[in-house]
Amino acid sequence: MTLKDSFQKWQETTLKKSLDKFSERRPRFETSSGIEVPRVAMPGASTAAAAPLSAEEAYVEKLGFPGEYPFTRGVQPTMYRSRFWTMRQYAGFSTAEESNKRYRYLLEQGQTGLSVAFDLPTQIGYDADDPIAAGEVGKVGVSISSIRDMEQLFDQIPLDKVSTSMTINAPAGVLLAMYIAVAKRQGADMRQLRGTIQNDILKEYVARGTYIFPPAPSMRLITDIFQFCSKDVPYWNTISISGYHIREAGSTAVQEVAFTLANGMAYVEAALKAGLNVDDFAGQLSFFFNAHNNLLEEVAKFRAARRMWARIMRERFKAQKPSSWQLRFHTQTAGSTLTAQQPENNVVRVTLQALSAVLGGTQSLHTNSMDEALWLPTQKSVRVALRTQQVIAYESGVADSIDPLAGSYLIEQLTDEIEKGALDYIAKIDEMGGALPSIERGYMQNEIQNAAYAAQQAIEKKEQIVVGVNQFQVAEEMTLERLKVDPSIEVGQRARLKALRESRNRESVERLLAKLVEAAQGSDNMMPLFIECVEHDITLGEICNTLRGVWGEYVAEGF
Repeated sequence: MTLKDSFQKWQETTLKKSLDKFSERRPRFETSSGIEVPRVAMPGASTAAAAPLSAEEAYVEKLGFPGEYPFTRGVQPTMYRSRFWTMRQYAGFSTAEESNKRYRYLLEQGQTGLSVAFDLPTQIGYDADDPIAAGEVGKVGVSISSIRDMEQLFDQIPLDKVSTSMTINAPAGVLLAMYIAVAKRQGADMRQLRGTIQNDILKEYVARGTYIFPPAPSMRLITDIFQFCSKDVPYWNTISISGYHIREAGSTAVQEVAFTLANGMAYVEAALKAGLNVDDFAGQLSFFFNAHNNLLEEVAKFRAARRMWARIMRERFKAQKPSSWQLRFHTQTAGSTLTAQQPENNVVRVTLQALSAVLGGTQSLHTNSMDEALWLPTQKSVRVALRTQQVIAYESGVADSIDPLAGSYLIEQLTDEIEKGALDYIAKIDEMGGALPSIERGYMQNEIQNAAYAAQQAIEKKEQIVVGVNQFQVAEEMTLERLKVDPSIEVGQRARLKALRESRNRESVERLLAKLVEAAQGSDNMMPLFIECVEHDITLGEICNTLRGVWGEYVAEGF
């Protein structure tokens, strides 16, 4: 009897008897992307397959071996059997001094990499004493206006010994310049620095909003960083192409993969247009994904994205080096899934999400704290979040085998279906001329908004249960400890900036700002000048305002 015949018999006998007694919970089961979850997955059941393949052919074409093309099973040959992922808790608040204390505490608790959160004024290129920054200094991240702030932020932390991720986009080049300048003052060789800047302006236009400049100069700054780091900071990840914020804005898993990779392709094309060789910069590209609640879909999502990027880089962009084909990514658990109601439940959500990232082969991971739907996380809640990663690493056993869910009929089917759906989106984006034209037309934004609306409707109709929110509610009194940011820190930051401006060499500042105007009007790489400017105590806001004067600001159109 064939497998097909056996399956048919099972449906007509065993299954039918069960369904006659107990109906299923809903008529259709599906993932966040609308992919139907089969009652039982079968070998070769994916509708995404172009043609039937033998088991061996399918394995070689779709999975391969860890550390080899198409990297479905992981970018390293041994994955976590050699070294765990980097445990990188995203942190930053108040002043550089306060954030430095948190970083050193997390390192003492076993964190293996730093991740810097900047406040809103810093993210959009304003100093702490700018009128537009009033009331926002140090609130959602650390306030950094000058190299002196950056020195304090990394006090007693040797930058040639730690990997640092910085979530900064529009002014990424300036903050990287500060980091390099501080490392040089510590006596470090910038060629040995390791870390990542987010530096992903396209997703700011799509989903997040902390942009400054129009697309053309923004893309120039990004490719300048690619070029500079390929020669002078070779171990630095020059961009973290982010699906995280796309997913937080409401996208499905398929949209997250499609729009992120489409943006990645746009950056590669911009770098090629700027005259860079693909194999000179591609190995320093990295990605940033969300880990959401549907564990199996998330595992499949990571595997599909890795396979797609490998094929895109090898086939579309003709990259020759295996390192250019690898999709290396950081993962953060989903902030949008955290609830203010019964916040202790968030520990469970974060654990499942973190587990999906590990099963999916992430290179580094941030786990959200239970109280982040309410306020900035306390030291205790951050420790619990870090311990979640450590329990998965040291106690669960899931890191002992490479790609442990590979071969699951359902996982492989979901991986194929996510890839098919994402490729369909990319084909539509290609027809529009690429990621930037599709963003300017509002295509990505509208697709995300429609998905977010559908998801919210499902919650309101109780088709999607959120524990403690639309079912299993309780009357509760909030007893969690709260972290408060002292509003007086804004006064202190202003005073420090006043003292800095009074102590520096005014002629050098004026000369360098004039040089900055000239460089912005030309085509030379901006990074060496950024480093020179910050080393002469020119502030973030002064640099960005000078560039605003040349390039203007981006204004989003209504769609």
